[in-house]
Amino acid sequence: MRTTGMGRSLAALVALAAVGGCTAQAVDANRSTQGRTPGSTRGDTPPSASKSDRSATPGEDKPGTTPSAAPKVLWSRGDKGNDVREVQARLHQLAWLVPAPTGTYDTPTVTAVKGFQGKRGLPRTGELDAVTWERLRGMTHKPAAWELYPYGGQPAARPDPRCMTGRVLCISKTSRTLRWMIDGRTVSEMDVRFGSQYTPTREGAFSVYFKSRYHVSTIYHTSMPYAMFFSGGQAVHYSPDFAARGYYGASHGCVNVRDEGKIAALFAQVRGGDKVVVYW
Repeated sequence: MRTTGMGRSLAALVALAAVGGCTAQAVDANRSTQGRTPGSTRGDTPPSASKSDRSATPGEDKPGTTPSAAPKVLWSRGDKGNDVREVQARLHQLAWLVPAPTGTYDTPTVTAVKGFQGKRGLPRTGELDAVTWERLRGMTHKPAAWELYPYGGQPAARPDPRCMTGRVLCISKTSRTLRWMIDGRTVSEMDVRFGSQYTPTREGAFSVYFKSRYHVSTIYHTSMPYAMFFSGGQAVHYSPDFAARGYYGASHGCVNVRDEGKIAALFAQVRGGDKVVVYW
């Protein structure tokens, strides 16, 4: 609680009691603002599958024909990069791959590809060849940014021009990251999560008007550690739900941080009156 005067402290408490704060909430794939769309489930036949796609087992040639060449291998064990991350996200949509995308073609990815191939009568090589890739693409949607990094780790977006002067919590909804900046220099970065489409996080330029290390929401009666309020009941605060579930959940409008160590250090540095910029 700030100690700059009894009247101002009482006013802050009244404002907080009115807005109450926010906490984590579950969101389904159709209601989240993170861009996820429902994926197929294992065993689904792609809507665009042709008759030839559902017929003979690949590799079997009709009598009198020349055996076809093996399809080109695009990615295999040990490969790394954004393309591999997309393959993993598409396998995750179909529930063949449980772990979040890592960008490395590892053992779980090999196992997932083998399962996908076997279900569709393709050779179970575990390598992502051209035929397997086309089948996988036909049964899935292009992953949204949050699906490629469902538990954080995505690169931070370029700072908004309003973040380049003074002390600023620079929060990008595009990359879902927070930069703590002082006079245009990035001091620290961290992953953040926002509200759902029914409880959106407000965008614009604000300032920190109240800090509460052990805050508890008066509406949802849940803990909001390291809360730094900037707009009504919306605050930047630590969320154990975000740490556990990643972007498969959402807040009720607050800016959730998943790394407790980072937000503890941030809380110690931020002062009342510091700017908060939330932008796309």
